[in-house]
Amino acid sequence: MKMSDQPGAVPVTVARGDGIGPEIMEATLRVLDAAGARLAVEEIQIGEAVYGRGHTAGIDAQAWESLRRTRVFLKAPITTPQGGGFKSLNVTIRKSLGLFANVRPCVAYAPFVPTRHPKMDVLIVRENEEDLYAGIEHRQTDEVTQCLKLISRPGCERIVRYAFDQARRLGRSKVTCLTKDNIMKLTDGLFHRVFDEVSRDFPDLAAEHLIVDIGTARLADTPEAFDVIVTPNLYGDVLSDVAAQIAGSVGLAGSANIGEQAAMFEAIHGSAPPLAGRDVANPSGLLLGAVMMLAHIGQADVAERVHNAWLTTLEAGVATADIAGPGTEPVGTRAFADAVIDRLGQRPAALPPVTYPAVPQQPVPTVTARPAPVKTMDGVDVFLHHDDRDPAALAALLRTAAAGAPLELQMITNRGVKVWPDGLPETFCTDHWRVRFRSARPGAARRGDVVDLLDRLDRAGLDFVKTEGLYRFDDELGYSLGQGQ
Repeated sequence: MKMSDQPGAVPVTVARGDGIGPEIMEATLRVLDAAGARLAVEEIQIGEAVYGRGHTAGIDAQAWESLRRTRVFLKAPITTPQGGGFKSLNVTIRKSLGLFANVRPCVAYAPFVPTRHPKMDVLIVRENEEDLYAGIEHRQTDEVTQCLKLISRPGCERIVRYAFDQARRLGRSKVTCLTKDNIMKLTDGLFHRVFDEVSRDFPDLAAEHLIVDIGTARLADTPEAFDVIVTPNLYGDVLSDVAAQIAGSVGLAGSANIGEQAAMFEAIHGSAPPLAGRDVANPSGLLLGAVMMLAHIGQADVAERVHNAWLTTLEAGVATADIAGPGTEPVGTRAFADAVIDRLGQRPAALPPVTYPAVPQQPVPTVTARPAPVKTMDGVDVFLHHDDRDPAALAALLRTAAAGAPLELQMITNRGVKVWPDGLPETFCTDHWRVRFRSARPGAARRGDVVDLLDRLDRAGLDFVKTEGLYRFDDELGYSLGQGQ
């Protein structure tokens, strides 16, 4: 009986992708079919062919219709064309469907897969929509471009609660938060503060915070010290690949992208065009992503059957070239899938067998409602494109232009370093300047004051390229101070 003929078949959108994608998807679907998965598959085309038809995101309207209808997506890797003008399909899908949580188990399978860390079993939960991956970038001057790092309180709370919920649901004992809030005190600082707040609702779980650089070093050196990791988007992207590789191979890692109304499952690796059509690719990452999908849609019985057969296959010494140890003759993609199918119903003897909860994944956490703070303005940061590299000369121009204005010049920085007043002559400067104007009294600035200031700067021939308001929220500063302030 085919998957679609099984009683209670769940609609699932499938994309075979590019490069090795069609081969590993075919292998994965054969295993799922043999295991008795109850799926009604709708196939869509994404990736290279769609990019070639002029869709810059690599996906067309018909595919979106299928995704919105099934709300479950099993996706093989795709190839994004090089050069400008093309969007990341993964980022587009995650953000468009609200897939806020990326979940990546990174497990060692020693001694059957070579690794220096045989006890490693880390679950990485990554925020999936915000941070630098918001993708808001601008070229502002001849020499300087910027990328905006956006962190929201609701986004932080949702992903942190999801991580703690997952830890509790899966019988884990500790959640570790990784940020860089010693430098990015407002953005990463918010993530850390929310983590501390949410952790108090889970007294049964240990909670710790590490700065991401030392945390990554410890993960690479002693991964068995970690259990569940939760982190903002960019760090999570890097960390999950590091963790998957030191566990044994990036080719073994599956990934779930979870949202309130939809979910996407995939391997974490790319499309590997040089390996395409050679029957050598490892289908394990996509297969384990499909196992996560089965658990998500409530088919825990099939998820266990496939996962345990896969573990038994590793124990039998069956391995593709990327994980074959010394003296092991590697098998191809099709042969590896056949070996898993042959072991359906078996359970591993050396590796721990897996079990999945008999219910689908937990619902998306609700975000705590908070009263709106009182917002007041202290002034404005104006960013200038100005070629003269003399901060004192620029300060003189600005003070002349703003003479008599409600906002007064307080500071000039270049690439975040204060260069006026009391700057150092050794500081290297570009053509991109931040000039800070503040009112004499905290909270006394008005929007009209900013408009007046910009008009004065424009009439003085100064090229402003961006402004950022300096706000207080319940009298708490909502902006970073410069040196010496």
